[in-house]
Amino acid sequence: MKRDVASRIELDITEPAEMVFSMAVSRHHTPVAEHISFTLDGQALEFEQINDAHGTRLHRVQSPVGHLVAAYDASIVGEAEATVANATDLVVYRRPSRYAESDALGPTAFAEFGGITDETELLTSIASWVGTHLAYVSGSSLPTDGAIRTLLARQGVCRDYAHLTVALLRALNIPARLVSVYAPGLYPMDFHAVAEAWVDGAWRVVDATTLAPRSSLVRIATGRDAADSAFLTTISGRVTLTGMEVTAIVDTLPNDDLSELVVMH
Repeated sequence: MKRDVASRIELDITEPAEMVFSMAVSRHHTPVAEHISFTLDGQALEFEQINDAHGTRLHRVQSPVGHLVAAYDASIVGEAEATVANATDLVVYRRPSRYAESDALGPTAFAEFGGITDETELLTSIASWVGTHLAYVSGSSLPTDGAIRTLLARQGVCRDYAHLTVALLRALNIPARLVSVYAPGLYPMDFHAVAEAWVDGAWRVVDATTLAPRSSLVRIATGRDAADSAFLTTISGRVTLTGMEVTAIVDTLPNDDLSELVVMH
C-alpha cells in the first residue's frame, strides 16, 4: 500500500505567537519522502520538533506578526508497526478526560450496552449507535464541545463522533483513546479523527462516521481526546486561521467490513 498525504495551513498572525502544529505522520511510519516547512510572508521560520507520546511529532513555532504558511507532505510505502498498550495506558485511557466525560455518561452507557459481554460486539454496537444517533453536520459544534454536549445536540463532526465513542467505551471499562489521522477516501477531505479501543490485545480502530476505510488511515497524533491531538494549538499570541487544505491518497482504496476488527498500520 502506498499513501501520499499533505496539508497546508495558512494563518494571519496579528500578535506575536507561539504555536504547536500536529500535521506530521507519527514516528511509527517511515516515509520514503517527507518535507515540512513554516514560512512568514515568504521567509522561512525556524521550528522545533518535539516528540510526544505514542509516536506523535509536534512542531513548535514562534512567529512575529504576518501571514504564516505551514506546509507538510509525505509518501508512505507499506504499513507501520502496530502500537501497543503498556500498564499506564490501560489506566489513563479508562479515565474521564476533558472532552470524553465517561463518568457522567456511565448511566447512558450501561442502559444502552450493559448487557453486551463480548467486546467485539460492544465495539460494533457502540459505533453503530453513535453513527445512527448523530447527524454529521459541518460547522455544527464548537472547539470546546465534549461528548455530553454532542449527545444532547445529536450532531457534530468527526471529533465529536470520536469523543462520544471514546466516552461510552471508557464508561464500560474499555480503554479508549482518540487518534488524528490522514484519511484516504474521506469526503470532503480534511484532517480526520477516530477512536481506538484496546480489545483482544490490540488497539482496534472505531470510526462511527464510516467516512473512510479504516485500514488506509495514517496516524498523526494519539491521546486522551482532542486536547492531545489538535492540528494546531496556540500557546500565546493572536492567530486567525485563513485557509487549510488536506489531501490523502492511496494507490488502492480498500473495502471496509464494519464487522471486522481493524488495527491501524
